[in-house]
Amino acid sequence: MKKAILYIRVSTDEQADKGYSQRSQDEVLHKYCVLRSIAVHDVVYEDHSAKTFNRPAWSKMLNGLKKSKTKEPVDFILFTKWDRFSRNTADAYQMIALLRKLGAEPQAIEQPLDLSVPENKMMLAFYLAVPEVENDRRALNIFHGIRRARKEGRWTTIAPVGYINRTTEEGRKYIRPHEPQAGIMKRAFAELATGRTVVEQVWKKAKKEGLSCGRNNFWNMVRNPVYCGKIVVHPFQDETRQLVEGQHEAIISDELFNQVQHILDGRKRTKGTKLISPEMLPLRGFITCTVCGRLLTGSASKGRRFRYYYYHCTAACRIRFKADQVNVDFTELLKSFIPKRPFRTLFKEIAKDVFKQQTANRQNQRLQTIAKLESQQARLKKARDLLLNDGINLQDYQEIKMECDHQIASLNNMLNGLADMGEAITQLLNHRGNKFLDLFDAYEHATIEDQRKLINRLHPNPMPYTGQGFNTIPMINIISLIYQTKNTR
Repeated sequence: MKKAILYIRVSTDEQADKGYSQRSQDEVLHKYCVLRSIAVHDVVYEDHSAKTFNRPAWSKMLNGLKKSKTKEPVDFILFTKWDRFSRNTADAYQMIALLRKLGAEPQAIEQPLDLSVPENKMMLAFYLAVPEVENDRRALNIFHGIRRARKEGRWTTIAPVGYINRTTEEGRKYIRPHEPQAGIMKRAFAELATGRTVVEQVWKKAKKEGLSCGRNNFWNMVRNPVYCGKIVVHPFQDETRQLVEGQHEAIISDELFNQVQHILDGRKRTKGTKLISPEMLPLRGFITCTVCGRLLTGSASKGRRFRYYYYHCTAACRIRFKADQVNVDFTELLKSFIPKRPFRTLFKEIAKDVFKQQTANRQNQRLQTIAKLESQQARLKKARDLLLNDGINLQDYQEIKMECDHQIASLNNMLNGLADMGEAITQLLNHRGNKFLDLFDAYEHATIEDQRKLINRLHPNPMPYTGQGFNTIPMINIISLIYQTKNTR
């Protein structure tokens, strides 16, 4: 008596669209075996797409066939129709050849074919090609539908972090800002725009605030113009990449988004510093133990209500100092460094000269941006004249106009970011006054990364700490030229 494996496959969308069900296939296949006296060796149920044969139940069945080829040979693999078997013509032919080598003949009971007859291979090709064409057509319709929606400014997938999917009363789907994620993303963009912090540090800070995403995903997010109210339409065939105005509310401005992109592209990048010490331990690795001479490290001890920070030695001497007191002693040391009066005036003059140089570069950038803007406007005007004089057709004009509009919008945003800063340096100099070159003031207002850089600049060699304060530290040559201590003033 011949044996068969019944293969029953259905996917969720097919059940909804076409009424396929596992139960109906099971009944038809069992009835077929009873009428033809075929023993049912096994029944395999699959809930997976037939685009490939990389399906869990099929793979398990195939491995079983290979192992039991000689012990328990199976004569048939039965299914209702050929689209239950495969929706990929090339893969289907390879699988048929493999099954035949294993002694199992694949057969669709509602579309029976005797493959030993050469002419039947034409019908097999037809049965396999129809579902593949159907799949390809459905996929193409979905693709063009998504592309059309994006051109209309609609977001077509799961809302990005900072937004949430919603549906109007008419059933139209859209996205809107969702707090607190939207606020976190807005602060992240603002911090990246300063150019002083690397992406990884901004991501870590955002995670502490409650942002839920991985590092790579965060990188893609800060590159996505959806946050400034734009939708990307990717290039396809003869169409170039487009950036269209979205129907959703923007979280940040165009200017802020473009500024961040310029920094990430390296046009205005400031090299980031690596966070190597907690905020409570800025001197970790810069001070030495007065007993054994080792560098003091730092850590926190957990109390009942608070965490207490200490600088301590890892050697047997077990020297330990409260971090709060050591930090205060160091700031007192910084207060003793007074900039010499001539250098205060000199620094202001240097600041003015540097600003003039920077302003000159900024002015050149502004003039270049204006020239590019005028060039794009002239190009658009020329295209309009050609259209009116039948020099180009409407489709060519629309493509040129779309490209020019995108360039003009981008250039206008850049131009807004290059506004005149003429009075900024004067106001800054007047406001800061004698605070220029004040080490204590600079240290107090710096981030933990900049504090450690300042410590390293002042004295790159380790500083001894006695527990009663810092001894007078020999200043390096460049520092001694600019500063004097209070007792020598």
